[in-house]
Amino acid sequence: MTQAPKWYLPTAIVALLWNLMGCAAYLSDVMLTPEDIAKMTEAQQAMYNARAAWAVAATATAVWGGALGSLALILRKRWATPVLIASLLGVIVQDIGLFVLTPASVSAGAAAYGLQGFVLAVAVALVFLARTASSKGWLT
Repeated sequence: MTQAPKWYLPTAIVALLWNLMGCAAYLSDVMLTPEDIAKMTEAQQAMYNARAAWAVAATATAVWGGALGSLALILRKRWATPVLIASLLGVIVQDIGLFVLTPASVSAGAAAYGLQGFVLAVAVALVFLARTASSKGWLT
């Protein structure tokens, strides 16, 4: 195994923390009570209720796969790449469900599009990092 650059481990740790925040957000989302949902705006309720089960499952794949893949980067394991690819696919499927197939997404607002765009960019960057680390021999 080749020595990774000094920035590699801090980057992998930040990636894990980022994905753990996604896991926490996912858990708080799927644990919402009917009372919590009732406190949402009408637009938020419409988006929440319009989500398909497969889109929620894609979100789970995205966040848990991202966390596991980031942990694999920290541990310098080659299986980080396929796990992070699965996470990226989860983000893409989630976004299709949220923004393409759900009419309620019209009321999502620019912030939702911006945040999801950033999430997608991070997922792409993590796949790129894993592939680079693998090709340079930083992973075993």
